[in-house]
Amino acid sequence: MIEPGTFAWPPAPIPTDRLVLRESEARDRAAFVELFASPEVGTYIGGARPRDELERAMPEVPGRRPGCFVVELDGTMIGMITLDPRGAERRGHVRPEAGEAELGYLFLPEAWGRGYAFEACAAALDWFAGACPGEPVVLSTQSANDRAMRLAEKLGFTEVERFEEYGAEQWFGVRPSATQAGRGVVAP
Repeated sequence: MIEPGTFAWPPAPIPTDRLVLRESEARDRAAFVELFASPEVGTYIGGARPRDELERAMPEVPGRRPGCFVVELDGTMIGMITLDPRGAERRGHVRPEAGEAELGYLFLPEAWGRGYAFEACAAALDWFAGACPGEPVVLSTQSANDRAMRLAEKLGFTEVERFEEYGAEQWFGVRPSATQAGRGVVAP
């Protein structure tokens, strides 16, 4: 089970071929507002939030916490990736004690379709495998979200189960750590 403080945070920026994963900074605030106000981004996560509400409530440095990476392209935030403990109260777990790391990501629509999500998520997953060896990573997405389903498969996630949550069918998958490959995982 991952717990805050079990890995060094913030890590040094993580460069990929085209991107940099890094800790949030004050200069990212406008992009965070845009991300959560976007109707396209909100399609499968409960809808867009009102921009004026976000402007009032968004902290000066949003997303500054362990497990949250800003994804930067040419010095500008284009998205975010999170690796957070999956709450025990939620459906979908691969071990009895719950608390698995859950991958989440959001990208601005203008960054879609260019492979940035795969590149950034793969880098975050590689970092996590080094920071928390032996820990599986889970992912949950609406089964209607074709893009997310393709990305999950490309990242090596395999289906564990499907269930109803947030008024829609959810696909729940796991990406076992390298040390767990071949041992299998325990479904609830």
